[in-house]
Amino acid sequence: MQPLYRQFRTQEQIDAQYDVEKSVPDFMVYARHYVEESEGVRSRFAASLDVPYGPTLDETLDIFPAEQPGAPVFVFIHGGAWRILSSKEFSTVAQGLHARGITTVVVNYALCPKVGIDEITRQSRAAVAWVLRNIERHGGDPKRVVLGGHSAGGHLTAMCLQTDWENDYGLAKDPLAGAVMVSGVFEIEPFRWSSIQPMLQIDDGVIRRNTPMHSVRRCTTPILVSWGSDEPEEFARQSRAFVQAWTDAGNQAEALPQEGRNHFDAIYGLEAPAHPLTAWIANAVAAEGTADGGAVQPMNATPA
Repeated sequence: MQPLYRQFRTQEQIDAQYDVEKSVPDFMVYARHYVEESEGVRSRFAASLDVPYGPTLDETLDIFPAEQPGAPVFVFIHGGAWRILSSKEFSTVAQGLHARGITTVVVNYALCPKVGIDEITRQSRAAVAWVLRNIERHGGDPKRVVLGGHSAGGHLTAMCLQTDWENDYGLAKDPLAGAVMVSGVFEIEPFRWSSIQPMLQIDDGVIRRNTPMHSVRRCTTPILVSWGSDEPEEFARQSRAFVQAWTDAGNQAEALPQEGRNHFDAIYGLEAPAHPLTAWIANAVAAEGTADGGAVQPMNATPA
């Protein structure tokens, strides 16, 4: 039997690596955390919710402005294997950044099978372009924008880094101050052979157009790639390979493995102002940490 992808010969083998909900004893523990923490953020922080960035109802942003105008900005693209979740489950990522005086923007987008990955990529790029053009009206500094994402959102972040911003959007060639990808997907081909393929409808063309590992360009944007030690090995392998591809192209990259973290709690660090994920974003935009920012915690620390 010929392998479907790399050494994997069956759908069951693919799912064992890429069906991340089955990689933890109880996914609902993390789902409840996202929902409850996010509800708390929306109740405590000032916010502009469901701001449209495109023509369809799914193309909206939730903006959590910093207290001071002219603040640096973090744009977050959520995960969910391109098929579940929304911006509302991820308001929680604003917590650590708000303490550091950083505005957070959480992107919503249409999901598969309503649309395909090509359209989700287009929407993600449109959201970033909207932020770069309009965030000043919401108290943000468009010259100090860091993009980030988790899981499928990491894939979409990487795709945004491959964008021809100058010719397609009339923006600077490399308009972002940094990019953070946590537990990202940088080769989408294995999902073609997974149990969720009927929803994703991945084919050769989708793979060719949406595999950031195969289209790394020369780019001045520094990146941080992070993953948990308790994730399926394929996520660690893809992350390490993307760091290598990025640096091989002459670009700046850092790897940040997180000891004891899994696919779902690897982004909890964004809830803590002193966590290395939050600190890296603050450093990328030369933001001043608050008294809560303090020293950087070691990667095996439990975020507050």
